[in-house]
Amino acid sequence: MLSRRGSKTLIEVDGGINTKTLADVSAAGADVFVAGSAIFGSPDYAQTIRRFRELLASA
Repeated sequence: MLSRRGSKTLIEVDGGINTKTLADVSAAGADVFVAGSAIFGSPDYAQTIRRFRELLASA
């Protein structure tokens, strides 16, 4: 698998990922995001994941 920057190395960020930080972290070059408390602390997991995907698609 290649990162979106063409590298075989993927950059993962674990911690502090939420709907407010996701776009900035993606713009900084991260490819993989660990968002445990942002998802599991939300009232609707599926909606939160959909929102993350929307944010990444527009980044």
